Amino acid sequence: MSENKKMGTKAFGTLGPHCSFLGLPSTATDFNSARAVIIPAPFDGTTTYRAGTREGPRAILSASRELEFFDEETGTEVFREGIFTLEELPVNVSSPREMVREVREACEFVAEAGKLPVLLGGEHLLSLGMVEALAKKYPDLKILHLDAHSDLREEYQGSAYSNACIMRLASRHASLVQVGIRALTREEYEFIELNHIPCFFAYKLHRDPTLWRAIPEILDGANVYISIDLDAFDPAIMPAVGTPEPGGLGWYETLAMLREVIGRANIVGFDIMELLPVPQNPPSEFFAARLLYKLLSYIFMDKG
Repeated sequence: MSENKKMGTKAFGTLGPHCSFLGLPSTATDFNSARAVIIPAPFDGTTTYRAGTREGPRAILSASRELEFFDEETGTEVFREGIFTLEELPVNVSSPREMVREVREACEFVAEAGKLPVLLGGEHLLSLGMVEALAKKYPDLKILHLDAHSDLREEYQGSAYSNACIMRLASRHASLVQVGIRALTREEYEFIELNHIPCFFAYKLHRDPTLWRAIPEILDGANVYISIDLDAFDPAIMPAVGTPEPGGLGWYETLAMLREVIGRANIVGFDIMELLPVPQNPPSEFFAARLLYKLLSYIFMDKG
């Protein structure tokens, strides 16, 4: 296919306007001019509480068609920088490792083309493929991890390759900064302490808002990958997740932190994961789509 970009024997195709972010065209020409490329990964093979995050990427893309192009905070229309949406990655429901490999290859393809890779999940385990790919290019990579859960288990239900182990696996390739954590085991807490992982627990951020300022300081000048599990946000504003936890992050304080991080660090990619679409609850899908657009607005406004 002439519109496909190929890497070895793998072909990455287009979705067409009805499934692309903002309804933007997805042709080879648009890929070449784009600064950001979205990778939809509809997989939730290791989720254990409520399945359905495989529907998240398409729900976000669909909701994005109703967004306004103008961002009032930055005064920009970031779609003009070029946002391309790849075809959904093929799903191998029996093999989480194969899905991580698919993500890794897609990320490598996008990064080698000089584009900013953006993963839409799907379950959080898939972020491992992004980290593996980007850590090869940036050996000093840091991960800014927003989540309700620390995801630092050594194994879960007999498997080390699980959604609950993603950041334990990712920590082999990059250092972590965790934000919004409010659900973890004693073993995970001890792992954080032992490895001196900067962890900004949600309760501490609520009690002392000045702590938000320390996050951009830690990441100043670093090559940073931002990984967002949507359950990092309070379920009052983001209920459409598989494992909601009370006491989560708010919209504006989180955006303020992310904007400052982006202004001080080199963002090499990001993901938005774990949307579990709920019938008759479209605000969550718009939330995720708006968050994606906000991040792109910050990245391309501040970095030019």
